[in-house]
Amino acid sequence: MAIRDSKVKRWTVLALVSFMMLAAYLVTDLLSPLMDLLRETKGWNADDFGWFMSAYGWFNVFLLMLLIGGIILDKKGVRFTGMMSATIMVIGTLIQYFVIVGDFDPNHLIFGYKIQVVYAALGYALFAVGAETGGIVVSKIIVRWFKGKEMALAMGVQVGVARIGTAFALVMPLPFAKLFNPPSVSAPLLLGAILVLIGLLTFFIYTFMEKELEKEDLATESEPEESFKLADLGLILKNKGFWLIAVLCVLFYSCVFPFLKFATSFMIHKFHVPEELAGSIPSLLPFGTLLLTPVFGSIYDKKGKGATIMVIGAALLIFVHVLFSIPALNNWIVAVALMIILGIAFSLVPSAMWPALAKIIPEKQLGSAYAMTFYIQNIGLMCVPLLIGKVLENYCIVSEAGAEVAYDYTLPEVIFTGFAILAFLVALALKAVDKKSGYGLEEPNIVA
Repeated sequence: MAIRDSKVKRWTVLALVSFMMLAAYLVTDLLSPLMDLLRETKGWNADDFGWFMSAYGWFNVFLLMLLIGGIILDKKGVRFTGMMSATIMVIGTLIQYFVIVGDFDPNHLIFGYKIQVVYAALGYALFAVGAETGGIVVSKIIVRWFKGKEMALAMGVQVGVARIGTAFALVMPLPFAKLFNPPSVSAPLLLGAILVLIGLLTFFIYTFMEKELEKEDLATESEPEESFKLADLGLILKNKGFWLIAVLCVLFYSCVFPFLKFATSFMIHKFHVPEELAGSIPSLLPFGTLLLTPVFGSIYDKKGKGATIMVIGAALLIFVHVLFSIPALNNWIVAVALMIILGIAFSLVPSAMWPALAKIIPEKQLGSAYAMTFYIQNIGLMCVPLLIGKVLENYCIVSEAGAEVAYDYTLPEVIFTGFAILAFLVALALKAVDKKSGYGLEEPNIVA
């Protein structure tokens, strides 16, 4: 029996690589609930915070690190690229920790921002290179082990497990920081560094199983698969389906991940939730996706309808952000209900979007295709937090008393609604192109 035909082995693989992504997602959002505490303890304003969060895309976008990572993946394979990305995550997290724990002159500015903000942002940008490259590595690993089997379910489980990290990042940092006297915004980062180090170790264990799979592939191939060439990038760029998925990806995630960066503050200022509990409401989203993304992925595996699933998810996104933008809807029960619906949308689209790319792009080009999709996504993850931070600081302050500031989040929610409408239109276009081009996005993944 082939190694990938063993359910125990392929699901063990999934468990090992999923933990690395859980740690990555946790560190990605670790400082998100601490915007107000960073203002109180470090003097960061909303513009500083938004600029720091935008750093996630700096190296990936401007230095093309994600595209380079995809090419390295297709050239060097998942073992080398995965270990490289996990190591970079550890280094980037430690840089953030040592910068935040340090003492810097608040009047020393670089590019108009506090020197501590700049140095921490550089660590975050480096971490993001590892996290995003790790994401494409894990996506390709799942395709290698699950193609023709429970691929969408496996991708859904991986995303769900990773978002446990997001959930803890939203719930844990603020109460954990306040365990110390005075409150310590660096303590959560130290915990994050430990977890990404463990993630590096779990991926190292996985490399032995990957080596076994590589040997098996070499023994069973009648002729070697044609290797990836740089010219293949041009073939990907000419693919209309690729572009629709990439644009849907950046628009969809621009409505979710940047929103989560500010969600704890949003709950405090609009819904008047106590600081200690404010992160628990946004955490409903990733906890919900833990259950729902595998469910929707399993439906896609067995029944198909991937393009339809993406259209429904984008429509729900519009519904949520429209209601979030209405000032009169400020009861915390409304926030809970809308966050649950947002969790459903957040489960629907990725459960179909990532497996759909594997139907459109040949496997030898898949690492680069995922990399280019993540690259385009990172443009949104870089620009949208910066935009929201500037909008909050310049147009949304309703009162200010020393370090304490009250924000009106109506305008940011209108911006998120605009992105959601565009995502819905692109999802409709993808469904139409699939019908015309025959990608098979509406067909089941499991091959009898």
